[in-house]
Amino acid sequence: MKKIIKILSGVLFAALLLGAFWFLWQKSRPAKTHYDIVRPKVDTLRQHVIATGKVEPRDEVLIKPQISGIVAEVCKEAGQTVRKGDIIATVKVVPEMGQLSSAESRVTVAEITLAQTRREHNRTETLHERGVVSDEEYEQSRAALAKAEEELRNARENMEIVKNGITQRYKELSNTQIRSTIDGMILDVPIKAGNSVIQANTFNDGTTIATVADMTNMQFQGKVDETDVGKLHAGMPVKLTIGALQDVELDAELEYVAPKASEDNGVITFEVKAAVNIPEGIFVRAGYSANASVTTESREGVLTLPESVLEFDEGKTYVQVLTSPEEEEEQTFERREVSIGLSDGINMEITEGVAEDDPIRGPKQEKPKK
Repeated sequence: MKKIIKILSGVLFAALLLGAFWFLWQKSRPAKTHYDIVRPKVDTLRQHVIATGKVEPRDEVLIKPQISGIVAEVCKEAGQTVRKGDIIATVKVVPEMGQLSSAESRVTVAEITLAQTRREHNRTETLHERGVVSDEEYEQSRAALAKAEEELRNARENMEIVKNGITQRYKELSNTQIRSTIDGMILDVPIKAGNSVIQANTFNDGTTIATVADMTNMQFQGKVDETDVGKLHAGMPVKLTIGALQDVELDAELEYVAPKASEDNGVITFEVKAAVNIPEGIFVRAGYSANASVTTESREGVLTLPESVLEFDEGKTYVQVLTSPEEEEEQTFERREVSIGLSDGINMEITEGVAEDDPIRGPKQEKPKK
């Protein structure tokens, strides 16, 4: 009995040993490589230049006051449409005490001068009626009276301007009423009632009352890399995609390519501009980020292969053509030189070397041998 147990134990040990060797041998064998088969296809290739940028109104105006003071009332808000001449805000003038005192003094002097001139004119008129004063002296007296009256009127209007920034005679031309200078939409009103504003002058840009832009005339402004700028010229059609507008593609026309480069973080780029055609029913907000695609070259009905299946070696291009039957597990390939043409970054045009029905080695898939 003991002998039988020893024999069975030896057989079992030998079986386990052989199984372990078999398992390790199988694991040490290299996995068989299997490749997908790709066939050339007739397609259309387009080469694009991509510019990144944003869409901005072509005409955007900063409305600034021509007089300093305090904002009395804001009549418009962002998003409203205005016409040229519409009042956006009104400014209340804060008079400077020295100017106000001088203006009041000028009015007082003008009143005194007018009173004296009127008395002299009355005496001259009486003497002229008696024939004592000549007609020439009488006309001079009338002219002096008219000048004195005009001087008083000017002095009073000047005091009104100093105090209120407006006169009744020219209230429609008053600088205290801040008006839009173009037709368009108000993009921003950065001031509120009660804010102090400064007029535009030689030393100061002035306080911005509002930003107004013509939203019907939009322009794409972007930049392209120096390697692509040589392919662009004015008049080329452009396709715009805006991230904020899903499934919307706008037509545009390239109208400007900068003659001088700009450098940003060591990258040389050139500015480009394109006129955007916005269809009815689509509202494009100022400052939307956008990508412009410019087709620089196009080929239709050409034989193409994915660039991933091509091999580049010493300035030549090759493909691996399947020589064994496709149903066989063991695949054999023949390396064949091909001539290439246009590329769109994904597919490559094949001008010579393969036919449309040739099986080409594609991406590999590793399958362990059973």
